[in-house]
Amino acid sequence: MDYFVQKIVALGVPGIVLLVAMAATGWTGAAAITTALAALGGPFGMLGGIAALGVLVVISDGIGKYGFEKLLMASIAEMEKKGTTREEIINKIRSYPLTSEMKKKIIKELEG
Repeated sequence: MDYFVQKIVALGVPGIVLLVAMAATGWTGAAAITTALAALGGPFGMLGGIAALGVLVVISDGIGKYGFEKLLMASIAEMEKKGTTREEIINKIRSYPLTSEMKKKIIKELEG
């Protein structure tokens, strides 16, 4: 089992996400991988799932290097440069399927 754990750890956050998605499918082997990638990819199927895992690599590396708050505030500053107001950003956050605690934390960072 240590061998497999080391391989998953090498993949980082995307490996954990894929593992959880595969477990949620109820399948095993190639069927689990195919179904998990298709589920992660939504309307874009398996290729979308692979792309989603790639995005997770970038995001998790950024959070690991700079921290959540700094990455969040830099992203918001860039959105504002492109013309999105803070009120629009807050409204979008309120509509996302996040926990109320996460929404409160993000909105507090935006308003503070």
